[in-house]
Amino acid sequence: MSEDVRLAAWVRGHVQGVGFRWFTRARALELGELSGFALNLGDGRVQVVAEGPKERCVALLDWLHGDDTPGRVDGVTEIWDTPRGGYDGFAIR
Repeated sequence: MSEDVRLAAWVRGHVQGVGFRWFTRARALELGELSGFALNLGDGRVQVVAEGPKERCVALLDWLHGDDTPGRVDGVTEIWDTPRGGYDGFAIR
């Protein structure tokens, strides 16, 4: 059984106005057992917070780094922490 973790990631590049949040939510739901959100920030980045089994959070992070995302990802900064809870599914904010 995998430990639950919290992933907070900030994605830089051309990631707003290209469906990035929608596809991030779709990928999180496809992976399953993840809750959290994807949020456009005022500086052009997208913030992604995901909580759930570590291997699924790692898979989501790998996808954020990959070539299969919409737009163009120039970089991802992440922070790992313990889950805080309070999310109902995976939302677009």
